[in-house]
Amino acid sequence: MSQSPLTHTGSPPVSLSPTPSRPVRVVARNLDADELLRAHQHAWGQVTYALDGAVQVNANHQTWFVPPLRAIWIPPFIQHEVRTLERAQLRAIYVDCSVAPIRGDDCVVLEVSGLMRELVRTLTAIELSQDANDGAQKQLRESHLAACLLDELANAAPLPLNVPMPRDSRLRSLCELLIANPASNLSLAELSKQVGASERTLARLFQNEMQMSFGLWRQQMRLARAAPLIVSGKPLSVVAADLGYASQSAFSAMFKKTFGETPSQFFRASTQEF
Repeated sequence: MSQSPLTHTGSPPVSLSPTPSRPVRVVARNLDADELLRAHQHAWGQVTYALDGAVQVNANHQTWFVPPLRAIWIPPFIQHEVRTLERAQLRAIYVDCSVAPIRGDDCVVLEVSGLMRELVRTLTAIELSQDANDGAQKQLRESHLAACLLDELANAAPLPLNVPMPRDSRLRSLCELLIANPASNLSLAELSKQVGASERTLARLFQNEMQMSFGLWRQQMRLARAAPLIVSGKPLSVVAADLGYASQSAFSAMFKKTFGETPSQFFRASTQEF
């Protein structure tokens, strides 16, 4: 991951903001690898859906990894930033507060059903074709499709692809180093020399801020980071190496211990759908 990604504002034109009378708006956006939509917030909810490529979303002192053909719900008024892990075709779905399909203040990575995918595709086409002569029938169709999309979002299955991030600047620097290079097997003692805190201090901070050990946090980060790699079609042997595991079997065993299924089983159903 680049240390100086190309940055953009995440705010859409005012004309694309959702309203109670038109509560769902869709914006198509294509971004290169390692681009950053810098931290921002808005008064509506947002679903960021990756047609291809993968994204990383940082919000609420957590990081979410969103694989291709999955989506992430970002609640209203939550400050967040979005970084592309590779070249990505994104669809940003803005949702008015009055019809938010998911409650609470946490982001959620969601499975995208075939119906949801087609609804987003059709609403994108309608958005791009809007002009001053649009008739009432077209607006009614958009309203029906939007209502159906909101229902799909409310019933979408969540995916456990988030990693807690600390507030302490030293610990956060350490975590960001490992997210950028998940294959690193440096010990906490070795990493402590890079972030200006002792091994003992860092170990205490992991327990106090995130209620887990350094080893458990790194394991959770690697497993979350695995999802975009697996769904993009990389062989499991390559994914295991990219994440610092000694072998594919060691990676698969840890994945199954955490999620109850092997990586192939966990992602098979949703991948075959597309």
